[in-house]
Amino acid sequence: MAEVLLGAPVTEALNAKMIADVEELRSKGIDPTLCIFRVGERPDDLSYEKGATKRCEKIGVTVKNVVLPADVDQETFDKTLTEINEDPAIHGILMFRPLPKQLDNEKARQMLNPAKDVDGCTDGSLAGVFTNTKTGFPPCTAQAAMEILKFYEVPMRGKSAAVIGRSLVVGRPVSMMLMHENATVTTCHTKTPDPAAVAREADILICAAGQLHSVTPEFTNPDQVIIDVGINWDETKGGISGDVDFEAVEPCCKALTPVPRGVGTVTTSVLVSHVVEAAKRTLA
Repeated sequence: MAEVLLGAPVTEALNAKMIADVEELRSKGIDPTLCIFRVGERPDDLSYEKGATKRCEKIGVTVKNVVLPADVDQETFDKTLTEINEDPAIHGILMFRPLPKQLDNEKARQMLNPAKDVDGCTDGSLAGVFTNTKTGFPPCTAQAAMEILKFYEVPMRGKSAAVIGRSLVVGRPVSMMLMHENATVTTCHTKTPDPAAVAREADILICAAGQLHSVTPEFTNPDQVIIDVGINWDETKGGISGDVDFEAVEPCCKALTPVPRGVGTVTTSVLVSHVVEAAKRTLA
């Protein structure tokens, strides 16, 4: 049977480091602060906000909430975001998207200061991922996948990796991050003729297509480590399941992450770690 790579131990290790970092920052007069910038009252935004706030409180990171009404006009939105960008007491900004239809989503994304873009959504942050420089931060889910590989000491140098999915949120950034670890990476997408054949040859398989149980035993090999990033509603189970058909694939690989209790568990801690890192960068 495969080793199940749970997210909880990874989160605990990240949290312990962050708590120590926050104590050191406070000793130097810096209060790491996350601004959660929300427009309206979308239930999914509120749920994520609650989880992020709880994690920040556990670590000792201050949270400032800036909330605008769902019918806010563009001028007011732009003015508010500019003020948050320019506030030296705020180190990280979590801006919920998509924004209401009357607002320019692309303009908002580009207005966000990459140095405070702890969710890794700006072009500046993505450029930093591709150049492997400290410009902004990687998307949190992509980095969560990498944190799991590193925590469980999965070898990446010289190994082959396949990534299923090419989104800017996971697929493309995690491909670059694997390459920075000296893996040889192949990215599969909807136009790849035989993704199963590509995946089968990989030492590491990252599943980020967003298709319920689309990864079956034919994608795997007995020595493979699989990171399942997919979050899909499973009508049969009445709950969340991943891209990987867990029950079918578990006997066929070396190790894999479950959904839930895998990558998603780590993502919020990565977000908070970006706030702490942004605060540390102000000392440079």
